[in-house]
Amino acid sequence: MAAPSGDMFSFCSEPGKVGGLVEVRFIDKVKGRGLFAKKAICKGENIFIERPLVSAQFLWNALYKYRACEYCLRSLETAEENARRLSGNASLLLPHPEQCSIRPELHQACPRCQVMYCSTECRRAALEQYHQVLCLGQSRDDLEHPLNKLQEAWRSMHYPPETASIMLMARMVAIVKQAQDKGHWLSIFSQLCSRTASEQEEQIAHKLLGEKFQGQLESLRNLFTAALYDDHLSRWFSPEGFRSLFALVGTNGQGIGTSSLSQWVHGCDALELPVQPREQLDAYIDQLYKDIETETGDFLNCEGSGLFLLQSSCNHSCFPNAEASFPDNNFLLHLTALSDITAGEEICISYLDCCQRERSRHSRHKILRENYLFVCSCPKCHSQADDPDVTSEEEEEEGDGETEGDDLEDEMTDV
Repeated sequence: MAAPSGDMFSFCSEPGKVGGLVEVRFIDKVKGRGLFAKKAICKGENIFIERPLVSAQFLWNALYKYRACEYCLRSLETAEENARRLSGNASLLLPHPEQCSIRPELHQACPRCQVMYCSTECRRAALEQYHQVLCLGQSRDDLEHPLNKLQEAWRSMHYPPETASIMLMARMVAIVKQAQDKGHWLSIFSQLCSRTASEQEEQIAHKLLGEKFQGQLESLRNLFTAALYDDHLSRWFSPEGFRSLFALVGTNGQGIGTSSLSQWVHGCDALELPVQPREQLDAYIDQLYKDIETETGDFLNCEGSGLFLLQSSCNHSCFPNAEASFPDNNFLLHLTALSDITAGEEICISYLDCCQRERSRHSRHKILRENYLFVCSCPKCHSQADDPDVTSEEEEEEGDGETEGDDLEDEMTDV
């Protein structure tokens, strides 16, 4: 797969043959594969950097003018443009503009459909991989074009906060259609195949689409077929295959968030400044985020999702020893050690946020069953096996020490 700045990208298409610090092993029929350390890894060490097999920006996110590179999801707004839009202050001027990494002079549009890329390399990579199939050309604003109808249908079924995109599946189809070795790509995607049963696949569709998921899923399948059908992928377009494809994206999709403003803030944090200018800059940034929260709420980033072959082998733990992040303002996933990891130890991430991990074992299990269809048996859950089977909310209602302020703080931490 071609990509810009190839030496920056880590990618493996064969589980068990990843080299470096980790290897993929089969654990059992319940957990499937897992990622294990081949040698000792220190806390804070970058375990690997991986680019996705495929990624796509969320459709509502793009519609609301969160401008991102069509290929790598890099934010296309300068930090100042980003701050102005999010805060609603059109005259805002950011100090230290040199800390903004966005280079608008490098941005390029597809000459046919005008979608934007952050660089020539990203435009070429997209064209080589999937964009020949998905380019709308002069039909970009034609509401009757099959791809536009598919996207509009998805937006009507899946409102923010978004957790998936039908275009991730569309790009999977387009990649296979454009590939010379179609079997190679089918083999790679099959390594992500959901191990869920048909009733669990229905649960995933229900979670993504809501109460009317059955009818909506069939409607989406028909639109998906009209826009993208290919004989090599006929199973993906059947009712069972489309549901399985849906489940694959639902269980393996990794959220991606990019922000030019966040990068600017990190750059400012790294500046060596005298005490007073440092305090002034920190106060300015604090106030800016308060203004943004008032104007925009929690929707700060260009958001999308991707399928990562290596990262998808990481199992969940309520006490993880690694975490994924996107510090490069693009789709490159960095897996970093949260603690020292010994050789042979399984590397686990958490599917729960920090606040959710602090809830009761029963609450955590409820979230994981509903969203990921498994029961956690990590060491933290095992150590709490004798705890009462009540949710954290029930515990708070029964407890005497909780206050309204505590609840509010929990809610704010959950954001």
